[in-house]
Amino acid sequence: MQRPNGQQTATAQPQDIAAIKQIIATIETGFNQKDAAACVKHFTQDATVVNVLGIRVSGWSAIHEAHVQGLAGHLRDEYARYDVHDLLFLRPDVAIAQVYGWPITQAGQPIEDGQGMIAMYVMVKAHEQWWIAARQNTLLPV
Repeated sequence: MQRPNGQQTATAQPQDIAAIKQIIATIETGFNQKDAAACVKHFTQDATVVNVLGIRVSGWSAIHEAHVQGLAGHLRDEYARYDVHDLLFLRPDVAIAQVYGWPITQAGQPIEDGQGMIAMYVMVKAHEQWWIAARQNTLLPV
């Protein structure tokens, strides 16, 4: 695929696609089980997150603490299903993942007319492992 600036995008390798999708699945499971460590285990030490409220958090420890507080607080009764909608490999070691999140019940049933979100993950590969360098969440229009 060619980008607007004329450069070619990197060819996605099946194992890289699977690895990134597994990371998102781990985050979904962590969110639904209120396990902050699972939610952040794939972030780089210097990662940055911007949540749906526009609050920026940088650094693994601060991101972890924000997850601990959120999952025990205002997100304690929230559950979600994540769908990797698109993956764009800018280079073999850099990818952007677009992920949709949809509210579900604790039993896993979709919530009709619930508030969804879209997230953009900037993924980097180091030492044969994919990591999240940045994430931006945005609420979808209701």
